[in-house]
Amino acid sequence: MIEKACLKCKRIVTGKQCPICKTSKLSTKWKGFVIILDAKNSEIAKEMSLTEGKYALKVK
Repeated sequence: MIEKACLKCKRIVTGKQCPICKTSKLSTKWKGFVIILDAKNSEIAKEMSLTEGKYALKVK
């Protein structure tokens, strides 16, 4: 299944809707990603305001 990135929150998903912000505005044109495993102790997650999951760094 093709991974798509949410245009609103940049979460990478395989379905037709983002589970975080519930939008269906997804793009297959994204580059780079970050995986957050422990948002409470992650400086990157705090800086980027992310929760656990896989996120695109750039979405078109």
